[in-house]
Formats: sequence, structure tokens, C-alpha cells
Amino acid sequence: MVKKHQPKTPTTAMTHIPEHFSPLVQLYHDMDKAWNQVAQQYGFQCNGCEDNCCLSLFFHHTHAEASFLEFGLQTLPSNDQKHVLTLSRDYCRQTFSEAAKNQNPPGSQKIPCPLLKTDRCSLYNFRPMICRLHGLPHELHKPGFNVIKGPGCDAGKFDSRTYVPFDRTPFYKQMAVIEMNFRQLTGKTGKIKKTIAQILVDSMPR
Repeated sequence: MVKKHQPKTPTTAMTHIPEHFSPLVQLYHDMDKAWNQVAQQYGFQCNGCEDNCCLSLFFHHTHAEASFLEFGLQTLPSNDQKHVLTLSRDYCRQTFSEAAKNQNPPGSQKIPCPLLKTDRCSLYNFRPMICRLHGLPHELHKPGFNVIKGPGCDAGKFDSRTYVPFDRTPFYKQMAVIEMNFRQLTGKTGKIKKTIAQILVDSMPR
């Protein structure tokens, strides 16, 4: 499966990105930098596990990230775009069709993300926030609530290690501002809760 330390040499072109994506690109850069710094302190490298993020059911909740992912898809060669979209349709059918839901609850099966290609993410530079932040023990501060703490992937892997502070709160706050501004700029409204596969399938012309 895709490694967290996948080299950040672009797997897709990162030039000529529309200006309205610049705040999101900067936030992603900051996330990657913070994640890598904490991972280095743990001496941690992702080599795949049962909790692998590329096999987990994740929903994404911002129009800004969905649009950036759709833009990223367009940077792939035509044949690769078609392949990703075929895998995305298969993913949706295996996960969300009535037959699939009657047989297995969504998320109970480990279905590879449609962006996986030879154990690497074909849209690595465009991958959403949760793909970037997953894996490390972390904390989240919500006003009026106790601090929410996450153990990191592969429960137990970090239990014997001294916790290295990794506060996701600033990233979520910045993402909220980016999403608000993006909605105002594009006129997009309404809540969004989609997997990568659903985002890509829904981006196809009707």
C-alpha cells in the first residue's frame, strides 16, 4: 500500500495550478511538514498495516478539497484518468450499492482506494487532508469539549512511546476558513460527505 514517506517528487504536474487553490496548497504543505517532523521524532515510517489509510473508508467534507482532487485528475494522461474512473465506479458499486450494503456494511471490506497504482498514490500531491494527517497519535481541541485524542494507526504501535504532541486543531481551523472562502468564490453550497471514489465519479459529465 502507499507509504506515508512516498517521495514528494510530483507524481502529477503541479504547475499552472489556479490561484484560488493556493491557500489549500499551502495548508497541505504545512500539514506534510508537521506530519513528517512528528514522524521523524517517533522514528516512524509507514510500511502498511491492517489500518492502512488506503484501504479505509474515509469521507471528505470540503468542496475545496473535492474540487482540487477533480483538478488533479485532469493532470493525468487520458488513459490513466479513464482507469481511475473505472476503479472509482467499481469502488462505489462494491461499497454503496444496495446489494453491497445488504451483504456488508460500508467500510467493513478493505477495498483499495481507486487512486492506488503499484502501491503508490497516482494523485499524491492532490490527496485530501485526512490522507495526509492519518497514522500518528494526535489531539484535537474543540471549544467546550474535552480534548479528543487519537492513538494513531495500528492500535498499540505507539503505546510504549512517549507522546509527541501533534495538534490537528490549527489545520482544521485553517481548512474551515479556506472552505468558507472557496464557497463564496465558487458559489458552491450544501454539505458534502463523499469518498474519493464518489468525488471522482460525481465529477464526470452527465
